Amino acid sequence: MPLVARGLLAVQGDDTKSANAQPCGGKPVQNVPSMVEADGKLRFDFGEEQIVLDGGLQPFLFSTASGALILQAQSPNPPNPSPRMHYSYAMTTAISRDNGTSWTTIPLKPGDNGLNLEGGAVQLRDGALLALDTYITPGTRPDEGFGQLYTSKDDWRSLQGPENVRCELPGIDFYASKDDGGHPHEAERLHRRILELSNGDLLTTFYGCIKGDKTPSTYMPTMMKTRVMLLRSADRGQHWKLISTIAVDPSVGTEGFGEPVLARVSQRWTFNLSHGLMRTGRELYESVSDDEGLTWTRARPRVFGGLDIYRTELWVDMFRNIRGRNGRMLDENNPDDLRGAVVDPDLITLRSGLLVAAFGVRIPQKACWPHGQHPWNGNYVAVSQDGGKAWNNVVRLTSGVLTTHYMGIAEMSIDNEIFVLCDYGYWGHPPRYVSGRTIKIGVK
Repeated sequence: MPLVARGLLAVQGDDTKSANAQPCGGKPVQNVPSMVEADGKLRFDFGEEQIVLDGGLQPFLFSTASGALILQAQSPNPPNPSPRMHYSYAMTTAISRDNGTSWTTIPLKPGDNGLNLEGGAVQLRDGALLALDTYITPGTRPDEGFGQLYTSKDDWRSLQGPENVRCELPGIDFYASKDDGGHPHEAERLHRRILELSNGDLLTTFYGCIKGDKTPSTYMPTMMKTRVMLLRSADRGQHWKLISTIAVDPSVGTEGFGEPVLARVSQRWTFNLSHGLMRTGRELYESVSDDEGLTWTRARPRVFGGLDIYRTELWVDMFRNIRGRNGRMLDENNPDDLRGAVVDPDLITLRSGLLVAAFGVRIPQKACWPHGQHPWNGNYVAVSQDGGKAWNNVVRLTSGVLTTHYMGIAEMSIDNEIFVLCDYGYWGHPPRYVSGRTIKIGVK
C-alpha cells in the first residue's frame, strides 16, 4: 500500500470463532472467472468462491509447509493507541488448516496492535516461521532503523515477539515524505516477501526515500516519490543491511516505485513493482538480478493481457458525465484522472516452476470508487511458463465490481493448486469482505 501512517496485528493461540460469514449488509457477489488471454497450454479449474473474512479489505496471504493458510486484512475498527508507527485500521488475522474450507480468527493480545503481515513472512528450511512488521522506524543513530521480528516454531499456533531488529540503511531519510493524506510518515515500508538463500541468508524488500529523493507525487505534493530497495540478513533476521536499490526513477508513475514483491525464478531473482493503493499508480514494472540482488536490470513496464491503463479511449464514453475527485469531468480534457492503474502485485513460484502473478486493475484510477462498472476494473491472475519472459495466460477473477484491488496468493499442499484472495467493497461503504477460492492449474 502507499505511504500511509499507522499499521497492525498480533496473534497468540487460535480462537474458536470462525471467520467465515455472510457479509454484513448484503449478499456476496458471485464472480465468474474468464480468460483474458490463453495459449492453450494450461487448464484452469476454479473452486467455489466463498467469504473468508467478513469486514476485511486489502488481504495478504502466506502458506506454511503443512498447508496452513494465514490471512491478514484491514478491519473497519480503529487500532489500539501506540507510540510506534501503525496502520490507521486494526488488522484481523485468520488461519485455515483445511485448505481454505474454514477459517479461524486469531485474537490480539489486549491493547496490542501486533504484527502487520504486509512486511512479509518466510518458513525456513528448519521449519521455523519468521515474519516482519511492515514498518521500519528511525533508530537512535543516523543511517539506522528498527524493524520488528515475530517468530513461530509451532506452525503459527503461537507467535512470539516482537523483537526489535536493527537495519543498516546508509543515506536513509525517514522524514522526507508525508503519507498520501498529508500526515507525517516517519517510517520505511517492508513489503510482501522474505526469501531464504541456499546459505541461509535472507532477502527482503522495502520502499521509501534516501537523502535527495525529493520528487513530489503528482497528486500530493508533500508525499515524495519512493524507490524500492533490498535488505539482506545473515543471522535469521536479527540484523539487516541495505545492499542495493532495485528501482528508482523520479519520472516513473505518480509515486515512483513501491509495493514490491520478490520471487525466485530458476536461478534468477525476479522483481515486480507496482504503484499501489490509494494513489494514482500506473502500470507494473519488473526488474531482474543474477547476483542475489547486488545489481538489477533497469526496471521496465509489464503489461498483462493487453490491459493497457493508458487506453482511455476505451472507457471515456462510460465516464464522461462523471466528475473525478478533483471535481473535473472525466473526459478527453482530463486524461490524468481518466487513466487506470495497476496495483500491489503478488508473485509466487510454484514447486513445478510455474510463475504466478496476481494484481488489480483500476478503471479509472480513483473514480473506480464508487464507479467500478468498467469490465477491466477487477482482480487478475497471470501465469508464466518461462520464468516471467511471457505471460500467455491471464485470468480475470472479478469484473466491474467494487474492490480495493489488493490480492493474496499462495500455493497449497497439492502441486499447481493455489488459493487466491480478493476483496469486495471499499472504505466506509459496507458491505465489505475478503473472498477466496482455489485454482488448479493443469499443464496440457
